[in-house]
Amino acid sequence: MFRFVLRRLLEAVPVLFVVATATFFLARFAPGGPFDEARPLPPEVKAQMDAHYGLDKPLGVQYVRFLGNLARGDFGPSYKYHGWSVNELIADRVPASLALGGGALAIALALGIPLGCVASIKPDSWLDRLPTGIATLGICLPTFVIGPLLVLIFSVWLGWFNASGWNVPSDFVLPSLTLGLVYAAPVARLMRASMLEVRGADYMKTARAKGLSPLRVYFVHGLRNALIPVVSYVAPTAAGLISGSFVVESMFNVPGLGQFFVKAAFNRDFTMIVGTVMFYAVVLVGLNLLGEIVLAKLNPRVRLD
Repeated sequence: MFRFVLRRLLEAVPVLFVVATATFFLARFAPGGPFDEARPLPPEVKAQMDAHYGLDKPLGVQYVRFLGNLARGDFGPSYKYHGWSVNELIADRVPASLALGGGALAIALALGIPLGCVASIKPDSWLDRLPTGIATLGICLPTFVIGPLLVLIFSVWLGWFNASGWNVPSDFVLPSLTLGLVYAAPVARLMRASMLEVRGADYMKTARAKGLSPLRVYFVHGLRNALIPVVSYVAPTAAGLISGSFVVESMFNVPGLGQFFVKAAFNRDFTMIVGTVMFYAVVLVGLNLLGEIVLAKLNPRVRLD
C-alpha cells in the first residue's frame, strides 16, 4: 500500500507541474492586468505597483520565481486584496466549499444508491420506472432551476430555511441539496445498471444455491461489487463538489472558493487564479488516489502493486 501511494504521488508531480505552468502563462497572456481599473492609474503609480509585485521583471524571471515559491507551497500575495496572501484567502474560503461539497456528496450518495438498488429489483415495473423517472428528471433539471424551486418551497412557503446567506448551520442545507440532487441522478442510474449486471453473475447464483436469504444475496454480495463503478464515478465527481459550484455559490451567496475564483478571473488577479487552480488540482489528485484505494478494497482482484 505504501509503495502504491508513493508511486501515485510521484506520478502526480509532473501533472501538477504542467497544470501550474499552463495556468501561469495563460493567466499572463490574457488581456488586461491586475491594476487595470475603470479609471486608469497614473503611469508612475502603475510602475510602482508593478515593481512592488515584481511584474516589471521579464516573464522568464517571473516564472522561475513562481516555481520557487510554488515548491515551498507559497502562492504569493494577492494583487487585488492588498495585505493578504493567496494562501490566507484560500484557507478562509475552503471551509465553506468543504461544507457545501461534503453535504452535496452525502446527499447524492444517500439518495442515488438506494434509488438505483430499488429500481433494479424488478426491471420494467413501476418500482423501476418511478425511481428511473425521478433520476431522469434530476439529470434534465440544472441547478439554476432546482435552486429557486427549493427556495420557493422551503424558504418562501414553509419558512424552514433562509433563502441565502451563510450565517447559521442550517444555511448550508438548501445549497447542498441543490447540488446534491443534480449528482444523485447519475449515481442512481449508474447504480441501477450495475446492480442489473451483477444479478446474473455466478457468485450470485452460488449464494442463492447455498440458501441465503434474497436480501442478503442482493444487498450484501451484489451491492459490494455493484458499488465498484459508482466509486470510480464518485472519486472525480467529489473533487468538483468540494471545489463548489459557481452557480450555486452565487445563487445562495455562499462565500466559497468557486465564487472567489470567478472574481479573481475578472480581476486578473494572477496569483489568485493560479493558487485556486492548483488547489483544485491537488484535491482532484488526492480524491482520485482515495478512490483507487477504496476500489482495491471493494474488489480483491485489483492489486495495488
